[in-house]
Amino acid sequence: MEISGNIVQVLPLQSGEGKNGTWKKQDFVIETEGTYPKKVCVSMWGDKINENLIKAGTTVTASIEVESREYNGRWYTDVRAWKLEGQAASAPSEGPASAPVEIPAALEGEDDLPF
Repeated sequence: MEISGNIVQVLPLQSGEGKNGTWKKQDFVIETEGTYPKKVCVSMWGDKINENLIKAGTTVTASIEVESREYNGRWYTDVRAWKLEGQAASAPSEGPASAPVEIPAALEGEDDLPF
């Protein structure tokens, strides 16, 4: 199953120590496109976490698995991404670089600051 959209929020990276060693988990929220956009919180685990793509503003397609499990009479649903594709959000473009300003020789060494 796949879900596509823009990442609108990146939650803090979680990590810990388990019986099988160190683990890490990254949650992020994808907002789908269309007439009625939906927000879906998706999790990625371990070395599948792509920090270059998981940034707010990035358009992605996530290959996901949806799983529910019962605990004490309540059901919990987990949406896990096993593959993430997309283009990293581009940095805002800056204006053209300005050339260094030359100081006239007459003003060099002068300081008009009062202190």
